[in-house]
This record gives sequence, C-alpha cells and structure tokens, in this order.
Amino acid sequence: MENTRRSFLKKMTVAGLGTAGLALSGNASAETIVAGAPEAKKKKAAGKDDGKLRFGFIGTGSRCHEHINNVLSIPGNKIVAICDIQQGPIERTLKHIAGFNVPAPKVYTGSERAFEQMLNNEEFDCVIIASPWEWHVPMSVAAMKAGVPYVGVEVSAANTLEECWDLVNVSEATGSHLNILENVCYRRDVMAALRMVREGLFGEIIHCRCGYEHDLREVKFNDGQHYNYVPGSGDLRMGPTAFAEAQWRTNHSVRRNGDVYPTHGAGPVAHCVNINRGNRFLSLASMATQSRGLHKYIVDNGGENHPLAKVRFNLGDIVTTQIKCANGETIIVTHDTNSPRPYSLGFRVQGTEGLWMNDGDHVYVQGKSKPHRWDDSEEWFKKYDHKLWSSLEAQAREAGHGGMDFIMMYDLIDCIHNKKPAPMDCYDAAAWSAISPLSEMSIARGGALVDFPDFTRGQWIHRTDEFAL
Repeated sequence: MENTRRSFLKKMTVAGLGTAGLALSGNASAETIVAGAPEAKKKKAAGKDDGKLRFGFIGTGSRCHEHINNVLSIPGNKIVAICDIQQGPIERTLKHIAGFNVPAPKVYTGSERAFEQMLNNEEFDCVIIASPWEWHVPMSVAAMKAGVPYVGVEVSAANTLEECWDLVNVSEATGSHLNILENVCYRRDVMAALRMVREGLFGEIIHCRCGYEHDLREVKFNDGQHYNYVPGSGDLRMGPTAFAEAQWRTNHSVRRNGDVYPTHGAGPVAHCVNINRGNRFLSLASMATQSRGLHKYIVDNGGENHPLAKVRFNLGDIVTTQIKCANGETIIVTHDTNSPRPYSLGFRVQGTEGLWMNDGDHVYVQGKSKPHRWDDSEEWFKKYDHKLWSSLEAQAREAGHGGMDFIMMYDLIDCIHNKKPAPMDCYDAAAWSAISPLSEMSIARGGALVDFPDFTRGQWIHRTDEFAL
C-alpha cells in the first residue's frame, strides 16, 4: 500500500501552479493535542516561509483520504493538522499520510469541539471538512470566523434553511471563501456537456433532469467490526457500533423524508442554467413514495426478528422534486438510495436545439445528428472536452471517482494561489443544499409548492459565470 501511494505521488507532477515540488522529508511523529488541555500559544505557521499552502482536515474518514491524495500529489501543499474524535480514523489517516513520506501533521482530538482548538491554534490557507453532515455548518462557520481564507466543505453543505443562511452570512461577514466540494461538477462528461451548453450546441436550455440514484443499503447497515461487510451475514448495524457512514447517515433515513442528498445532480445542472449568475431557483414541489426498501433489506438479510426490523424509517424510497427557475426552466431531481439498482445520476440537459442524456450516453444536436437518431456521446465529448481535463488527464487518471476529485482539488488550489473567488461559493452551497429542507417541507404539506429563498439577496441578476471558464 505504501509503495502504491509513493508511486501515485511520483506520477502526479502538475505544472502551472507556480509552486515548487514536494519536499520529501523524513516522517515525524504526530503531535497529539487533546481538547480540554491548556491552549497552546498560537504561532505563526511556517507555511509562507517554504511557500507551501497550509491545509487542515476536519474528519478523517475514507473521504478525507481521497482529498489527502490529491492535496499531496499537487506540488506546493502540506498538511498542518488533522482533527477527529475517533482514534481509529486518526491512526489510519496518519499511516496514509506517512505513505507520502512527508512530516506528520498535528492531531487534535478528545472532544466534539476539538476542531475549534485546531482552528484557533493553527494558521491555514485552506481547511477541508469531511465530517458527518450535521457538523458541516458548525465546522465551516468556525473555520471562517477563525480567519481561514478558503474553506472546502463536503456535500451536502447544509441540512436546514437556517444552516444555509449561516454559510452565506458568515462568508459575507468574514470575507472567507466557502467552497462546496461537489465533485460531480468536475466529471469529465459533465464538463464537456457544460461546454456544449455554453457554446450553444443545445440552443436555449429549457429542461434538466438529475438525481442521486445509488443503492446505499449496505452503506447504511454495515458491520462495525470489519471493513468488508458480507451481505446476508445478518450482522447489520447502524449507529455508534457501526462503521463509517452507518454510524450517522442511516439516522437521516429514520428522521427525515425528503431529498437528503441533492447536490450531486443539482450542482451540475445548476451550472447549465446559470443558477446564482443570471438565474435562480424560484420554487419547488416534492413527493415521496412509501418507505419499504430499508426494512425489507433488514428482514431479507437479518430476519424478521432482527433488532433493526423494529426501526421505523421515514425516508420515502424514491423522492421526486420539481424545481421552477426564474428564467422559466424546469428541473426534476430524483433521490433513490434504498432500492436495488445500478448507480445513475440520471442527467438530462435539454434545449431548443438538442439534448444530452447520460443514461445510455446519448447526444442529439439538431442539424448535425441524423433525424430521430441518437449519437453516441463519445465523439461529441472528445471534441468538446474541457481544457482542465485535456491538460490534466494523465495526473487525474489515478485519482478518486474517475479523476474528478483531482480536477476539483486542482481548481480549488489554483483559486487559492491566485486569490480568486471559490469555484462553487457560499451561494451555490446554500442554493443546492436548500433543496433538502424545502423538499421535506413540501412533502410534509402534501406536495405543496414552496418558495426558494434568494440567498444572493438580488445579486444573482448581475453576477456572471466564473466556474470552469
């Protein structure tokens, strides 16, 4: 594993950031700071002396490791500190970082508020937050108030409307750039389709579809004793004794009924219709099916007498949301994580001159495609490949999620170096994430239409595109 990581690092040589290569210094043992101990005197970090960007990580699960791969594979970055409440993930993360043959970061742990001590003690250029959903906003707000210039928060960025406003208000008040880490916006086909939209291939966009359709039943009930849960073993778990996301994610399916994870689909199509930049989400209406899939999975794999068979799940198996935009476009967003099915984000971007549908990878362009016949998207996407992908393909090839994680981190780091606004800012984080609480509100009201807040306070009319130009 260590050799693999070193090989990964060696191959990831990226030009164009104006930074020196990684210093392959010897490993140092990690300094652990336990929350509640006397606060260390805040020191000026050495980052600016060696020219490297200073990164911190809050939350050290598997998603954190993917971000670490990309941060350390791009020359000119270092990890100053990490924070987690659980010792197991901390130890795995330190071992992971050691594979890159760089100094160990400081470790902050010991309480749920240890991240506050880390933010107060250290100086960062960027802090990455990859914690359970309910901690995204408290940690993002704390980082921005601590003066961190760029804060990257995993998806969804917020769970309630109040949290959405917190992200906007604090970012505006502090000047800190909040960036939602929506990696699907950087997927190669998504970026090619966006380029086609911007160059007018599909004409005026009038309708989009998207969603998150992913069988997560094993994720929601995995075994806390080992990584490789075996379906049918009967050892189904959720809550404190489970592993990774099953510790917290499944509880959202118990408590909530709405599209609890909208941004993988909503983010990419929002770029296609210029949300927060000449357009905005105006209103939505949502409906949910019965909740059947999670209970059935428990019974099928653990039996009718399994303790979890008594749990009542509130989340409908399939949640459908329709959004109306200020410029007239409609968007349908689907959430489906409790059903047996292959993975799909169900993209459809349709205009007056043609459309792209990613299920089947179909493209049709009026006047260029044969009448009433789909084109395979491959040739179109080769022609309209985004420059980030065409220039970074070799480096991205070995990164997570097909390379889009690397492209996303590269773009964020480029913005930090050049002091540019975040690629996907606080207004994007708020608008995309707000689909969750608004869908819950609509479903609770029998599918009623509910209004979208204008998180830009009217700025959307004059704001212009900056993403992936």
